[in-house]
Formats: sequence, structure tokens, C-alpha cells
Amino acid sequence: MIGFWERIVFAIRCSLSILLRAAIPDDIAQKLLTPTVPAQPAPVADAPAVSRLKEAEQPASDTLDRAVQMLALLQRDGRLIDFLAENISAYPDAQLGAAVRTIHETCRQALDRYVKLEPVLDSEEDQPVTVEAGFDPGAIKLIGNVSGVPPLRGLLRHKGWRVKELKMPPLPQDAGRLVIAPAEVELL
Repeated sequence: MIGFWERIVFAIRCSLSILLRAAIPDDIAQKLLTPTVPAQPAPVADAPAVSRLKEAEQPASDTLDRAVQMLALLQRDGRLIDFLAENISAYPDAQLGAAVRTIHETCRQALDRYVKLEPVLDSEEDQPVTVEAGFDPGAIKLIGNVSGVPPLRGLLRHKGWRVKELKMPPLPQDAGRLVIAPAEVELL
């Protein structure tokens, strides 16, 4: 069974990975995901989500730099990396709850500032939906009793998220492009 804090870390890592690479980290996928339907048909060419994703793709050379930049922004504005890097096992739950509220709020504000998100499926969670033939398995994950061929009926458990718009600041031109947070040295 996965603990509460491990789920929080997984959620944050998955969110960042999906935003920046459109994929769930392999180690998390292996630990959490159930097998899905094997090889799905190719996505429908005129699906708006597919064209929107292609428009938003960055050249491969910028991918790592942009991932580091997003982590740097979440660190700068919300101290997210400091929180995730710290061993929190010694802190009481009440103290962690207060810290998580602050980190959640500041990271949410940073995300709102730089990344506009929209649901993959704009339906109410826990309501019936139909997954049509030709769906994008990168955008819709089938869980539960996965069998048969689309169209498939099921309950929407999570709407999913995709990037609608990125408003990232320009990348720095110096060697610090891989620095998430600079070391701070107080001069005496």
C-alpha cells in the first residue's frame, strides 16, 4: 500500500512529467498502473487535441531546459524542490499539513501563471462516458476490466489534464540553464 506522502510526491512528479514530457515517469507507471488494452488504433488525424499537442511541442534541444525551468519556477515561487528533497518522516502530521497548504497554494499560483490547463474529457467525474474508436491512449487511460474494442463505456474517474497554453519566460542564455535553485552564500 502506498502512503499518503508518497502519493503526493507521485502526483507532483506525474503532473510535471505530463506537462513537460506528456508521459508518466516509468518508475511510477510500473508501480501504479494496471495493464491497458494493447496497441490502440492511431489517433484520429483531425482530432483537435492531437493538433493542439503538435502545435505546443518544443524542439528536442529545449525540452530538458524547459523542464528544468518549470522546476526552477516551482522552487522559486513555492519552494517545491526543498519540500520534496527534505526527509519529512520526523515531522508531526499537523506541522506537515500547514507546510503543505503553503506549498500547495504558492505552487498552484505559479502553475496558473505559466501554464493554462484544460481537462482531457470535459465531463463530470464518476459519470458514464464513451471512449470512441481511434482514441489517443496517451490522453485516455483505460483502467478496470479492460477488454473488448472501442467504443467502450465506463465511468470517468479523472478528467485528465492537458496543456492549453504555455507562458514561460525566456530561457536564460548563460550556463545556469540546468540550475533549479542557485546556492546562496551570505557574505560576512
